[in-house]
Amino acid sequence: MSDLQRTPLRDFHAAHGARLVDFAGWEMPVQYRSILEEHKVVRRAAGLFDVSHMGEVDVRGPQALEYLEHLVTNEVAKLHPGRVLYSPMCREDGGTVDDLLVYMRAPQDYFLCINAGNIAADLAWMRAQAAAFDVTVTDRSADYALLAIQGPRAAEIVQSLTGAKLGAVGYYHFCEGTVAGVHCLVSRTGYTGEDGFELYHAPGDALALAEALLAAGRPHGLELAGLGARDSLRLEAGYPLYGHELSAEISPLTAGLGWTVKLGKARSCVGHAALLREKTEGGARKVVFFRTGDRRIVRADTPVLGPSGAPVGRVLSGTLSPILNEAIGSALVETPAAAGPLSVDIRGTSIALLPVKPPFVPLKQG
Repeated sequence: MSDLQRTPLRDFHAAHGARLVDFAGWEMPVQYRSILEEHKVVRRAAGLFDVSHMGEVDVRGPQALEYLEHLVTNEVAKLHPGRVLYSPMCREDGGTVDDLLVYMRAPQDYFLCINAGNIAADLAWMRAQAAAFDVTVTDRSADYALLAIQGPRAAEIVQSLTGAKLGAVGYYHFCEGTVAGVHCLVSRTGYTGEDGFELYHAPGDALALAEALLAAGRPHGLELAGLGARDSLRLEAGYPLYGHELSAEISPLTAGLGWTVKLGKARSCVGHAALLREKTEGGARKVVFFRTGDRRIVRADTPVLGPSGAPVGRVLSGTLSPILNEAIGSALVETPAAAGPLSVDIRGTSIALLPVKPPFVPLKQG
């Protein structure tokens, strides 16, 4: 894996027994001991994730707001300094380029967090869209490391290391402050369904911050967690993962994210016409979530079968829910078939897909 990119904490992960894998061109910890146990500890206490592979982008200039309204489907104009917005950004045909977070630091000054596997493509897309606006788009990915601490004990752990009043930082808000002596942008968003914080900071401070968080958190049950638990946690919460529930072929409307598509905002976004048509006429396919009542995991790309046994779609994501102790997942199916019944064939056994409106477990976030 010598050709893979590494976060500043690569050796820290190895020293703590992580199993390192190739994830989107990065050498990342998928687990430290058991994905099952790491998942449970986040639901029970807290987990510490290294997500420094994510990309960061500054958007600044007199027309920063107008540009972002054009770029993404959600309504950036409703932000105020200290607020965060989740939004997809789409192609002209309504397909999704990526989903991202928009942070408003000040008027004409925004900060974006984008997916690791999409950094180069996202930047090319953003810069092409910026040509008609008085705005600068700057890649800041190399300037940040990112730690996420998630779970019901996360707030008290981070609060023990900072003078910032974290109780005043609401869900999808952020502040800047010092955590364990490290200057951080402290964001309360998350990707697990639990309360918690994301700490953006200089790469050179990553090791000191990780060690301080681990030491402060151990008495509260904090453990290191890898990308395996991060994926099962987000699926239990019903959150999309780009390349699965969202993609160039799957619009946010198809994905069930209509609440992020503001077609009536003052400035139309890229893909507006296609999204309006899909909303008005309905889409040919839709994303559905399911459980099975069975522990056998339903893998991505498994054909989904309709009542006649004919394929009507495919599985997008599948895992074992450690909390429910059964397989859960998502699938992209033909709209008329979405009401079911649906099934999959696993080694000659028919397994029913039981529809679920996510989240699969009660969320403690938001």
